[in-house]
Amino acid sequence: MQGLDLRIHAGERVLLLGPSGSGKSTLLHALAGVLGGDDEGEHHGRLLLDGRQPADARGRAGLVLQDPDSQVILARVGDDVAFGCENLGIPREEIWQRVRDAVDAVGLDLPLSHPTSRLSGGQKQRMALAGAIAMRPGLLLLDEPTANLDPRGVAEVRAAVARVLDRTGATLVVVEHRVDVWLDLVDRVVVLGADGRLLADGPPSVVLDERRESLAAAGVWVPGVPLDVPDATDAAAPGAGPAISTEALAIGRPRGAVLHAGLDLAVPEASSSVLTGPNGAGKSTLALTLGGLLAPRAGRVVAAAPLARGIGGAPVRWRSRDLLTRIGTVFQEPEHQFVATTVRDEVAVAPRALGLAPGEVDARVDEVLHRLRLDHLAGANPFTLSGGEARRLTVGAVLATRPSAVILDEPTFGQDRLGWIELVRLLHELVGEGTTLLSVTHDAAFIASLGAHRIRLDAHTSADSRTATGRGRA
Repeated sequence: MQGLDLRIHAGERVLLLGPSGSGKSTLLHALAGVLGGDDEGEHHGRLLLDGRQPADARGRAGLVLQDPDSQVILARVGDDVAFGCENLGIPREEIWQRVRDAVDAVGLDLPLSHPTSRLSGGQKQRMALAGAIAMRPGLLLLDEPTANLDPRGVAEVRAAVARVLDRTGATLVVVEHRVDVWLDLVDRVVVLGADGRLLADGPPSVVLDERRESLAAAGVWVPGVPLDVPDATDAAAPGAGPAISTEALAIGRPRGAVLHAGLDLAVPEASSSVLTGPNGAGKSTLALTLGGLLAPRAGRVVAAAPLARGIGGAPVRWRSRDLLTRIGTVFQEPEHQFVATTVRDEVAVAPRALGLAPGEVDARVDEVLHRLRLDHLAGANPFTLSGGEARRLTVGAVLATRPSAVILDEPTFGQDRLGWIELVRLLHELVGEGTTLLSVTHDAAFIASLGAHRIRLDAHTSADSRTATGRGRA
């Protein structure tokens, strides 16, 4: 980001838009005073909060990061939400009233003693928002606060933010790809271009109506602009048998409670399936179990013979090398999969582990980087990428081994419009070539395009497997 001239007045509610990598998260970090010193990067010009350096305006800004997992500090929900207030020296009796109010406001229906290690991604997001709200900042900075939430959670978080702003008059800057969620709450839209410079600034109706086509072409999610992608009828193989199925399966994290038992479901081969359900239902746990990365608590997961290819039907018993070409899994948290120091090397890790010739490795890496618009970042450290770029990198690292089945957990998290379209088109191509695809998602547009088969996992109930062709049923 460079050359940005911007003034935000007290009480304004600003929606900050722009393509992945344009510097939106960096700007929020700067406003919160947490960018670090000169040893962590270069900066020019000046940035002031209430006339002071943001780092000197302690407690004035509350920041919710793009990755809620990186904000989990303490072992219990209540202690974590109270952490910011404690650092501000707020009296103890007031802290706990604030904590209870904040937890209720974001709809986090859990005891304050609940372990933070047992929260889903969406629950962590609500907890992070509660921690920011509890400090009652004058400036609330939200970096994609609804990205991993189910529809009910999106509505609850948006309503919670609205209540806080109405009660306190705080200034809001929110980064979000779900533009329509925030339109009736904000009074100003600021758009950054791919180079980090100001592309547009003004009232939502003016910016999004008058410049809709150019903004969409730049990667901004503009409501009402159609997405040029196939629909779910193109992502099904009629009459296909199961590539992965379960028999009386029980799932749960190691040393944790059993989340579901008696699950009988099927993931059809050479088709695209989506796994949906509310936050905390156990979708990620089920996905990891189907992918052979978590052991069933009871029952079993069965890989069909064409997928197993002679090594037995229980994915959890396969070696890592066997999984690489059979079932590739992309985690909900991208940084949990990074093992290399450059983007290019990250994509090359698995192909090299397969013993492919250097020329073949290079060809696969080049293809993946180009298709996912990451070639210009080949030399960058994966941990310096934006959320959307990091997500595309983890997808690319799995696809480079060309596995027969791919399991994706929230694949469209943080994606701008162009990245989303390219990713969805690529996944359609993979399914057309015979790949079995299962995606955990709350993304309605993604479901419409790739939800040929649907599995819904409800909280505290058995899974309901929907395997009809076409769009299936919700």
